[in-house]
Amino acid sequence: MDQELDERIQDAAEKRTRAEDAFKRADAELRELLVEGRAAGLGPSHMAKLTGFTREWVAKIAPGSEPKKRVVRVPRRKPADSDD
Repeated sequence: MDQELDERIQDAAEKRTRAEDAFKRADAELRELLVEGRAAGLGPSHMAKLTGFTREWVAKIAPGSEPKKRVVRVPRRKPADSDD
């Protein structure tokens, strides 16, 4: 086996692991800042422009402090005419 190739493969794997760790830290930091931004009153559209992500992604990561009101609509039937 080629010892130099083995070392290059190991080096590349270590480099990838370091890059992945750095990405995870940066992603966690960004998510925390998005939550902080929402708490400070920034909207998801504004933060989407700052990050390059979609408004929907920002809203999913950092939802507003007020939960959306769920609207339930119940269809009602008209009473039947009775011929008693």
